[in-house]
Amino acid sequence: MITQLDIESHFDGKLMIAYLNNDKTMNALNRPTLKDLQNFFIYCNEDDNVRVAAISGRGRAFCSGQDLAAAFADRDEKNDISIVKKLVTDFYNPLVLEITRCRKPVISLVNGPAVGAGAMLSLICDFALASEKAYFSQAFSGIGLIPDTAGTYFLPKLLGRQMANYLTFTGKKLYAEEAKNLGLIAEVFSEEEFMTKSMEILEKLSEMPTSAFKFTKQAFAESYDNTLKQQLRLEAELQQRAANTEDFSEGVAAFLEKRKPVYKGK
Repeated sequence: MITQLDIESHFDGKLMIAYLNNDKTMNALNRPTLKDLQNFFIYCNEDDNVRVAAISGRGRAFCSGQDLAAAFADRDEKNDISIVKKLVTDFYNPLVLEITRCRKPVISLVNGPAVGAGAMLSLICDFALASEKAYFSQAFSGIGLIPDTAGTYFLPKLLGRQMANYLTFTGKKLYAEEAKNLGLIAEVFSEEEFMTKSMEILEKLSEMPTSAFKFTKQAFAESYDNTLKQQLRLEAELQQRAANTEDFSEGVAAFLEKRKPVYKGK
């Protein structure tokens, strides 16, 4: 059963959006919601009709992070010294892996505050689109924790060590425009235009040769560990695999025939 998720399908099923939907807790994360998000991205990855996957929030916030009351609700678990490690290992880490290895573009639509694990949930997506009222806060230090949800992996790469340390140590609220200037997110829209402009981008993505995006994502991911020579070899291999797709054939044919291509993501 889907818990605290509102799933929408758009553009004949080419776009799927999962909305966190518990305004009472400002869309805080709990175990069932984390598992449902994981299953959502598994579905989007495996369904050939889905071309783009997105995540957003209903109400006031994108996501306020982990629901601490829910995390420690079971009295017996309060006495388990490994409860936090289990939560991260069994729920957060599998979700991170499903998002980052998804073959389709994964976009976060940050409609409001994104705090702690909620901030990282938005930032580990392929890119983030944000409302001007959104802010991002690495609030982990406020309760004596370190960034999780791949925060220690991505933040230094996105921001550099100094800024990653600064934002993590202080928990500073980073408003959308400043986040864009730092390269954390891709676009900022006014609150009134946020969903309209975001949907225009998502629709465009859903009509593009998304088979190539799969290979692009793989190349970018492996670049973190590769030497230049290894990366060049990988580029050659993945470029050939992209050239073997139906999308490439359609793109070339449409160019030669001077018409708009009709891509299928295959």
